[in-house]
Amino acid sequence: MSVEPQKLGLEHGFHMAEPRNAIAKAGFDVVRLGGLLFFLLAVGFAATMAFRAGPETLAGLLLLVGLAGVAFIGLIAFRGGAREIPLAGEAELAQLVQALDEPAAICVTDGLILAANAAWREAVGSARRLPKNGGGLFAALSDARKGGRGEGRMRAGKAERQATITLMGPDRLLLRLVDAPAAKAAAAAPAAIVQTPAALDAFAAASPFGAALLDGVDPFAAPILEANPALAAIAGEAAVVGAALGALIQPESVAEAVTSLAAGRPSPFEVKLAFRPDRTAHLYLAPAGERTVAYLVDVTEHKKMQLQLAQRNKMEAIGQLAGGVAHDFNNLLTAIQLRLDELLLRHSLGDPSYDGLTEIRQTAVRAADLVRQLLTFSRKATIQRTTLDLGELVSNFQVLLRRLLREDVKLETDYGLNLPLVRADKAQLENAVMNLVVNARDAVHSNGGGTVKLRTARVSQAEAIGLGYTGPPVGEMALIEVSDDGPGIAPEVKDNIFEPFFTTKAVGEGTGLGLATVYGIVKQSDGWIIVDSQLGHGAAFRIFLPVYIPPITVETPVAPVRPKPVARDLSGAGRILFVEDEESVRGIAARLLRARGYEVIEAADGEEALALAEQHAGTIDLMISDVIMPGIDGPTLLKKARVFLGSAPVMFISGYAESEFSDLLEGETGVSFLPKPLNIQTLAERVKQQLASAA
Repeated sequence: MSVEPQKLGLEHGFHMAEPRNAIAKAGFDVVRLGGLLFFLLAVGFAATMAFRAGPETLAGLLLLVGLAGVAFIGLIAFRGGAREIPLAGEAELAQLVQALDEPAAICVTDGLILAANAAWREAVGSARRLPKNGGGLFAALSDARKGGRGEGRMRAGKAERQATITLMGPDRLLLRLVDAPAAKAAAAAPAAIVQTPAALDAFAAASPFGAALLDGVDPFAAPILEANPALAAIAGEAAVVGAALGALIQPESVAEAVTSLAAGRPSPFEVKLAFRPDRTAHLYLAPAGERTVAYLVDVTEHKKMQLQLAQRNKMEAIGQLAGGVAHDFNNLLTAIQLRLDELLLRHSLGDPSYDGLTEIRQTAVRAADLVRQLLTFSRKATIQRTTLDLGELVSNFQVLLRRLLREDVKLETDYGLNLPLVRADKAQLENAVMNLVVNARDAVHSNGGGTVKLRTARVSQAEAIGLGYTGPPVGEMALIEVSDDGPGIAPEVKDNIFEPFFTTKAVGEGTGLGLATVYGIVKQSDGWIIVDSQLGHGAAFRIFLPVYIPPITVETPVAPVRPKPVARDLSGAGRILFVEDEESVRGIAARLLRARGYEVIEAADGEEALALAEQHAGTIDLMISDVIMPGIDGPTLLKKARVFLGSAPVMFISGYAESEFSDLLEGETGVSFLPKPLNIQTLAERVKQQLASAA
């Protein structure tokens, strides 16, 4: 059956190039026609000569007959040579291309495409030549021509495809794209056959997490065919062969997991264990044919760490908020107290307004104490760390503690041996212990009476961990424990007890700042506090403080230092640069200082203060500055203005602790600190002392 060339590759807009032997044949026909023409001319000239010789001449006759024979033979030869000889096998090759399923084409070594099937046109397009950006395609064509086969890569559309080249005859190559696109390959790939396991594999059997082979596709109803030893250690002794996995998990967790499975959510599922309700686990499910492999991983400690981190972050956020509120409130209290001081100078004792102003002042003092508690919680309170003997501290303090107890509450003390030294603010640490004892007293009293125990000890790292310590390793630690035999603390309350204003006491019996203050004091002392309590079994608060080891120093005689006299006469003279962004504080303080004889230059921010310092360079006797201000803050202002201030002393006032910015004052001398809220008595005394020391 013959195949027309037009139907082998020309349809659908694809043009097949004219075969090279046809071009050669056409050129060869021209040569033969020229040869035939010259042959006929030669015969004609010879015949003319023969006829002129006459027929009676035998030689001429014989020459004529010979020429006629030669002409006859030449005509036959030229006629046969002019007949078209078809290329052997070309139609069959084109038919083969059409029969192939994959994209295929017949081409020559220079990239000219002679024929292609429909799959080729769909994948590559209708170009008449192979693309030149293929990965070694033309080298593969050359290899196929020499060795019969070659392989390379060529671009087909937006992707590269593997191409196989086969030599099909002289100057004829068959090129096939043998790899299918990823999507077609995935569709054509047979579905993976999942075999049903007969037992757990060696890895699951020896793994430290629980593993079980379930006989069925319903993971919670299917019985356990095989379980590794870790499953019983995690889920309890009921995790045996024949038991249903669902029986090992609490019903609420099973219901949540079933809902998640129905919604298509993948494992793991967080579950609570039926026989160990204090443990939390992650359940992983892996279908395996007609069975299911279940993995149970104990994440109880991981969840505890997550909760501790979340609680710590929450307390940090609350501390930042409390510190910011306290700082702003301190500015308001400073303005109130300074204004009260000014009014009390006008309305002395016996004035009808004196009693009202005194009550306002007492309320302001209580508000200032509330602010100090907030700053203590946020670890921004001003502290003065000293080296304290833990046993001596509590021993001297217990006399005051006994006065705080009620008649139905007994205080027991237990001092450990070899008690360590600690570095903390003595007043604050006493305040923390007092708050814990008062809370324990109230808990015991509400339970009908009982005992409050105060214990101190030196504990090792391992002992501290056994007592609930979860902080970073620091070696030996000092322990202060306040415990009671009261009603205990409910679990839902335990996570909130250190938050400011959180209290379980009745209205009017507590502010909710006691434990928050304790938390801040302990954290500011680089310590750790934990609570251990169960309902009906009392509560124990444990404070862990790092042990302080004093450096070994050689004692040298020190000249006695005369204490600075307290200024009685609060008047003075000198030029003061007062920098405060709170207008009410700045205005009242400057007015009161002027009333005592000082010249005060006011600045609302650091930029204005820097310009005033430059303007009055060398004539400023004291600079008083707030620490936190918009733009240039206090420490930065000092560094920039020091060239204009010379050796003049500087006093910082702030509601934040001095430790918050003391590292910014490294290398500075003549700097003091006065915490807010201020009163005119303290401010005037400190100003006079600073000016006297600089004289």
